[in-house]
Amino acid sequence: MTGAIRTIDAHLHLWDRAVSDYAWITPELGALDADFGPAQARAELDAAGIDAAILVQAEDSLADTRFMLDVAARHDWVAGVVGWVPLDDRAAAFAALDLLDGEPALRGIRHLVHDDPRSDFLDLPEVRASLAEVAHRGLAFDVPDAWPRHLRAAGDLARAIPQLTVVIDHFAKPPVGRDDFDAWRTELESVAALPNTVAKFSGLHLPGVPFDAETIGRLWELGLDAFGPDRLMYGGDWPMSIPHGGYQPTWAVMSGCIDVLAPEERAAVLGGTAERVYSVGGI
Repeated sequence: MTGAIRTIDAHLHLWDRAVSDYAWITPELGALDADFGPAQARAELDAAGIDAAILVQAEDSLADTRFMLDVAARHDWVAGVVGWVPLDDRAAAFAALDLLDGEPALRGIRHLVHDDPRSDFLDLPEVRASLAEVAHRGLAFDVPDAWPRHLRAAGDLARAIPQLTVVIDHFAKPPVGRDDFDAWRTELESVAALPNTVAKFSGLHLPGVPFDAETIGRLWELGLDAFGPDRLMYGGDWPMSIPHGGYQPTWAVMSGCIDVLAPEERAAVLGGTAERVYSVGGI
């Protein structure tokens, strides 16, 4: 393990296509067109010296959420689950939250906003009402791939529901090398100025962008300056990293960035922030 720090990968996926459709997983994705289960994930975490992980939904379905909760019940290295409920239907969302209320592993909710055709999804009254209840139940809300359509809306959401912890996954997917990079940076900093927002240092295998110490280091510094270590979480985003070399090469670059921090700051990024945001204790 990594010294005395309890390390948590705050962003790890599993999926089993016997459980649900996962319609976005197609042969064009190559190595990702397969099932990924807890034994494979645990082997990768062990090799990197990671103690625990937060499982994050890979499909907008209760079947996927139930699958992750079942894994969590059988494997004590799963610190928590970020699942899904139908946020755009408050009655259905409340009913789903009631159904899941007895699941101690459920620690957050996420919706694949980047795949949703509605650019105003986070502004919808039904979604806002559902997310107010998510906050009331002590759950966080993850926002994936927020740039360019949903980053500003994530900030508006955080302002509207200050009791809700809004998690910006993958630094909102920075548009490195594009004309809108400065706009992304400005908007990320605006969101980071809100006290109920946090971000994940994760998912930075970007199209046409080198995943190396120089490139990722620059993004890390931007995120660190914006949020500070107490509002940042490390996430490996496995198995999405597999087409780019897999968990260990990804961890090598990211841990190299994190290792420059002072010990207490490093402890926050590698576990403390995730423990607080997702209300998970020791294992």
